[in-house]
Parts: sequence; C-alpha cells; structure tokens
Amino acid sequence: MIKAKDLTKDFGAVHAVRGITLDIAPGELVAVLGPNGAGKTTTMRMLTTLIAPTSGSAEVAGHDVVRSPGEVRRRIGYVGQGNGAGHQHRVIDELHSQAAIYGLERGAARTRVGSLVEALDLGDLVKRKVSELSGGQRRRLDVAMGLVHTPKLLFLDEPSTGLDPQNRANLWEHILRLRAEHDMTIVLTTHYLDEADSMAERVVIVDHGEVIADDTAAALKRRLAGDRVSFTCASPADLAVLVPGATDLSVTGNTVAARVTDGPAAIAETLRAAFEKGLTITAAETFRPTLDDVFLSLTGRSLREENTK
Repeated sequence: MIKAKDLTKDFGAVHAVRGITLDIAPGELVAVLGPNGAGKTTTMRMLTTLIAPTSGSAEVAGHDVVRSPGEVRRRIGYVGQGNGAGHQHRVIDELHSQAAIYGLERGAARTRVGSLVEALDLGDLVKRKVSELSGGQRRRLDVAMGLVHTPKLLFLDEPSTGLDPQNRANLWEHILRLRAEHDMTIVLTTHYLDEADSMAERVVIVDHGEVIADDTAAALKRRLAGDRVSFTCASPADLAVLVPGATDLSVTGNTVAARVTDGPAAIAETLRAAFEKGLTITAAETFRPTLDDVFLSLTGRSLREENTK
C-alpha cells in the first residue's frame, strides 16, 4: 500500500526528513512515533501529496506521489492535525460537499453520508454548525470526511490530540470498527504511546528525520528495552551480584533495581540464589517496558518529555 525509498525533505538549511524508507502492506495499522520536529508530519504530508519530496521516491496506493498526485488523492483519506471542516458550515453540508468533491453521485452520496453519520454517532449533530461542536465531535466529523469516498488507505495525523480519555476511547472505537468493516490500511502519528502500544500492529520510530526502529511494539520492547526488576533486601550490595543478566543496575538504600531480558524469570532466579546465600528478600517487583523505554534506550532521552516540550 505504501512503498517509500530514501525520502528526504529540506526547508532551506533545515533537513526535516533525511532518507526515510518505509513499506506498509495492505490492511496494516502502523503507528509513527517521534518527538516534535522529528519529521513525522512532514513525511505524512509527502505521502499524501501535500508537499513534494526533495529527493527519493514514494508510491502510495499504487501511484507515484510526484507523477500522479491526483490518483493518490482519489485513493486515500487524510485527517490532519487541524479541523478540516468550515466553522460556519453545517455538518451535513460539509459531508455532502466532500462527497461531491470526490465525484459521488447524489444517491450514492446520501447513502454513504448516512452510513458514516450513523457509524460515527453524528446523527444529532448534522444540522449544527461546526463551530458549535465539541472537540471530540469535530474529530469524529474529520474522520467521516476522510472516509466519505471509502478509501482503502487512511492517514491519521495525531487524531486524538487534545481529547479527554473518554472521547479518545470513543473515537478509536469508531475508527477500529470502520477499519474492520472496510479492511482499511491505517497510518497514524500520535503522541499517546498507549494508543500505539495497544492498537498498532507495527511501530515506526522516527528521530531527526530518520527511521531508527520498525517492528511490533512487543518486539521493540523486548529487544530494545527489556523488563525492569526491583528487590528490597537488608543486604542490597550482596544481592546486586545475584541478579542474572542485569544491566543498568542501581542500588538505592535497601533497593536493588536493574534491567533484564525476562523479568519474571530473573525474579525467580534471584529469589533462588538469595535463598541459597541466606539473604532475605522482603519485596520483589517486575515492571514491563513501555514504548517510552524503547525510545530512551535508542536515543538516551524520553519521548514523553520531548513531546511535552
């Protein structure tokens, strides 16, 4: 569905994207993560034909983004960071206008708009002006506008930013249901690591305009971060040497903390070794890694902190 090779984008002396290569198969849900300024949105804008790459190539939905931008646009949906609907227009008018832009005949447009209004719970809002909608309602409208022509590929650029947890969950429930119904491919950028962790089949991490990791969330966490374990013991220095495969080991007061490949196995082995040495462990915990731990392992800094900045 997407085949990009060595994509770059320069804005004067600023190298926003520095050679991104990306292959996305039909039906995948891929999350693109990175701090602000990493090149995520610039990459999305190149793949959706909104800006031309400085160099490199990309085919999206079977068409070249430079040579055939119109063919690409006919086949994709795009929900950008800002709201796409006119504030003084009614919800129903915006949906029908979008359908007309994509060449749907009136009968087909009515059917499709009606289906999306029902699927995205917009029925009570169709006569309202966009300016009268809440943030969550506007994002559902944006998604409906991006899906009105039934694309096989949907780009979502931070679709849930600014929404409260309930509205985020509601929006994703609608998106995932529509994806299942229409076998869509979805590419999204997000600052919410839990979204990428729980829903994406692949996670692509971008930093300084380059892809620095590309795999399933589980594989990235297992390979690049590992579990963290913590033990409380009256003799922490003696216990520290017993934690198998420990890296990033620290001793604070009576607590020994370390990163290991398999947390539960490391705890079991440490408890056995401590018993044999006559050491008493009063508490033991394991912490599963997050995608932020992966980014920290790759770059030495926290993705959460960078995105907050």
